[in-house]
Amino acid sequence: MAQGSNNNDAFMGSAAQFFQTGQNMMQQFMDYLGKSAGQGAIPQPVVDPQAVTALQKQFSDQQMSLWQSILAKQQGQAPDFQVAPEPGDRRFAAPEWKASPIYDYLHQAYLLNTQYLKQMVEAMPAQDEKSKERMRFLARQIADAMAPSNFAATNPEFIKLALETKGQSITDGINNLLKDFEKGRISMTDESVFELGKNVATTEGAVVYENEVMQLIQYAPLTAKVGTRPLLMVPPCINKFYIMDLQPENSLVRYAVEQGNTVFLVSWRNPKEEQAHLAWDDYLEQGPIAALRVVQEITNVKQLNVLGFCVGGTIVTSALAVLKARGENPAASLTLLTTLLDFSDTGEIGLFIDEQGVAAREATIGKGGLLPARDLQNTFSFLRANDLVWNYVTGNYLKGQKPQAFDLLYWNSDSTNLPGPFAAWYMRNMYLENNLRVPGKLTMCGQKVDLGQLDMPVYLLATREDHIVPWHSAYQSTRLLSGPVRFVLGASGHIAGVINPASKNKRSYWVNEDVKTDADGWLAVAEERKGSWWSDWAAWLKPLSGEQRAPRKPGNTKYKAIEPAPGRYVRERAV
Repeated sequence: MAQGSNNNDAFMGSAAQFFQTGQNMMQQFMDYLGKSAGQGAIPQPVVDPQAVTALQKQFSDQQMSLWQSILAKQQGQAPDFQVAPEPGDRRFAAPEWKASPIYDYLHQAYLLNTQYLKQMVEAMPAQDEKSKERMRFLARQIADAMAPSNFAATNPEFIKLALETKGQSITDGINNLLKDFEKGRISMTDESVFELGKNVATTEGAVVYENEVMQLIQYAPLTAKVGTRPLLMVPPCINKFYIMDLQPENSLVRYAVEQGNTVFLVSWRNPKEEQAHLAWDDYLEQGPIAALRVVQEITNVKQLNVLGFCVGGTIVTSALAVLKARGENPAASLTLLTTLLDFSDTGEIGLFIDEQGVAAREATIGKGGLLPARDLQNTFSFLRANDLVWNYVTGNYLKGQKPQAFDLLYWNSDSTNLPGPFAAWYMRNMYLENNLRVPGKLTMCGQKVDLGQLDMPVYLLATREDHIVPWHSAYQSTRLLSGPVRFVLGASGHIAGVINPASKNKRSYWVNEDVKTDADGWLAVAEERKGSWWSDWAAWLKPLSGEQRAPRKPGNTKYKAIEPAPGRYVRERAV
């Protein structure tokens, strides 16, 4: 009995230390949060004292209930209080977290601490919703970083694996860490498995044109007949194009070719110092405007179908508005995938962009210089830190594991630089001031642009869980473009919702012909359809593709094949 009492006393002592540590951590969190968001963001008076008192009492009561439940579990009784992770959180799913009362308490106490932090953030006043969102984001980053799963001393999986491997997992983890230090980034996949042109970006074609900004790829036909009207794809310049051409079974490019389209694609250059002077207008003129002209000349057609993905959609829509102002109308249709034209709500990315930050970028790289790929990748990774940062910290470094081969994560690690003038102009005029939606507000390539002058048929795809382009914001494009619009809402997020092969028949999408109502009203009566939006888009595009004719080889006498797809621009890695 005395031995059991000693064990209980020891445990209670350890639990008390954990509880005090948790309280200290919460206080440090709140102090840091207040300082970080307090640059004019948190007005006086501060949080309601009664609300704080109630939260503190609830937190203390829950911690006491947790201690008692852990003790009861030690004595063979069923615990009457447990703290469960949020759905999808598998950081503490391994049995080792429950095998020891210390680790059982530790991870549940952490979850309580996290809940308490979130509740305190909600109780704190803020000047506006953006300030509140900044507070939420900062609190989440701190909470995610402090998880006991991230540290060797508080991760029982690390300890078990180290014992089982006689320390080899520790050695492997250190070696993984050193290799990643050399690369300057966390390894998310086994990069040795993939090779461009061999098992990713494999759709057959040829580079038929190139300039300082991009290469233009024309893909070889895969059908006996093709539509006379070609399709030009403009991917985002923030990443490599082959997210649209990963492997044959999940390639949107190949799918478009298989539907009988003559497909062209812009492969953006990964800019180096020689391209550090390039601005937004350079990307329009030498990107989609040049590509449209070359496609017209190769295919001998006046109008073609155009597709833009993410910022590629913003770029190509801007280019079409410039051409419209010049009296040209080269697009028979426009497809926009998870694209922002109205930047009223930019999700969590907008939290990184304010007047002070944009002005600093303009002063440092706005006249010339590069926005490094590493900065962009870190920003996007920390939007989903548990999935894209801490998951690999624990797996690669604590457990010494080699990440699995995954084509999408290989692409995600293959980031690109951006020219400073381009990036600074884009951040100010789109994210900060939201000027594109205002008719005549912006002058691009010497023309005042008005998106309302674009009257071609438009297919708009947004995805329901998109954290980069919130679907409500993507829906606002229905108010800016004057042609007939088909708005489709896909399941999942920014990438998985777009790259959703029709052949796998996964997920679902929502359709509603009436886009006159607001976004929530549209969704309330939208029809859910099982499978991929790809099939819906192909059916929409088919009547716009022109009469059928025999396919031709890439290029012509003026634009001869320069090299096989995917070309050398996409192989250039950021340093």
